[in-house]
Amino acid sequence: MHRSQLAGFIIDCETEDLSSAATFWGGALGMVTRQLPEAEGEKYVRLIDPSARLHIEVQAVQHPSRVHLDIETDDIEAEVRRLEHLGAKAVQRVHTWVVMEAPTGQRFCIVKAKDGRLTDSANQWP
Repeated sequence: MHRSQLAGFIIDCETEDLSSAATFWGGALGMVTRQLPEAEGEKYVRLIDPSARLHIEVQAVQHPSRVHLDIETDDIEAEVRRLEHLGAKAVQRVHTWVVMEAPTGQRFCIVKAKDGRLTDSANQWP
């Protein structure tokens, strides 16, 4: 048995100026920006939701700009198999996560849940 839930949204920006992209999206959404530490900070900026309901990051990418969602889980391989059974396909394995594509073409990521992030309301799968 494993568990999963929506982790949040990632705003992919094809840009060399991540700071300006994050400033725009922070202003557009009324959220403060926070630089992430070390190597993550080169590619990601966190947007802080004042109500603490949403996890949103701005990411510098080398593909056309888009928005994608992350699904977090306590068992990445089990979640990938579950979603493949529903018709998704694994596109790429990157570091500790898997990029997938829905049957309808949208890309999304399966990521390892950080300790304590999976809530009691997370979905439980056999």
